[in-house]
Parts: sequence; C-alpha cells; structure tokens
Amino acid sequence: MWSAQDVARDQVRRQADGLDVAAVAEKVAEAAVRERETAEQLRGNGSFYAFEMDRERLAAIWWAQHAEWQRVRNLMTAASWSVYEPERDAQGSVWAREREERLAGALAAQTPFGERRGEDADELRAEVRLSPASSRLIRVVAGRTGLRPSEVLAQLAEQLVVGEDGTVSVPPFTPSW
Repeated sequence: MWSAQDVARDQVRRQADGLDVAAVAEKVAEAAVRERETAEQLRGNGSFYAFEMDRERLAAIWWAQHAEWQRVRNLMTAASWSVYEPERDAQGSVWAREREERLAGALAAQTPFGERRGEDADELRAEVRLSPASSRLIRVVAGRTGLRPSEVLAQLAEQLVVGEDGTVSVPPFTPSW
C-alpha cells in the first residue's frame, strides 16, 4: 500500500521532529551511506539476510530516505530553522495528510468486509504498528505460507502462552491456511 517515498517521508517526519540542523546533516550522511551500501548489495556485491525485504524495495526506500533527509535539511537551512518542527513543514504536512486519507480509505473499505463476516462479540480488531524488522519477518512468513500478514499475526496470537509469572511466549508452530 505504501510507496518507498511514503515510507521514507513518514519515517523522516517522525525522526526529524526536534532535531537541529547538525543532527539532520548527520542523518543525511547516514542515509547516503545506507543508500550506497544497499545499491552495492543490489548489484550483487553484498549479501542480504534471509528475512530481509526484497532488494529493490530496500534500495528504493533508502534512496527515498536520503532524498527526504536532504529536503528537510535544505528546508531548515533556507528557512533558518534552529530545529525541525513537522507542523511548520508545509510540503511534509500535505504528504502526511494524503497518507492519512489513503489509510482511512483503506480501513473504511475493510470495515464492510469485517461486518459481512459476522464478527463475534469476543473478537478483537486491532491496528498494530510493528518495527521494520518485525514487519519484514511477518511479510516473509506471509509470503511463504500464502497468508495475509494479518492472518499470520492472528495465528501467532492464537498460539500465545502466558506463564505463571506473567511471561508471554509462543511455542514453535507452522502457520497454515
């Protein structure tokens, strides 16, 4: 659903909040390194771990993040901002609103489907934000099993075991249709 630019703009907007120009310049440099490393790996000069997202997507995201960090740095310099404040970034705010509208539209489109399924009173519907690493793992498992990521998460939840001391664990299992 999200393009590489959407992912990059959202991450940069959140991460840049409150950073000064020097910190943003460091982020530009870091993104440049990551972009270069990913491009080298894409050309076959490096290896990817088994659970990482596809090479092209990762390269596109780092390219977009580098470009977005540069845009933020240039905006701060041109406007003489001492720190980045997302609400003052007109273009970034437009993009954020567009992302929220697309998300709201996607969620609204899913609501009738859930209602048609006749949800049980005990059923829990939740929106979950996972870290990039966890998201990649869930997408890899979903891709290998033919399930949707939400179905993988639902099966993980069904396997939860709560210990007497309150610890939560999931014993090994194989997701299935």
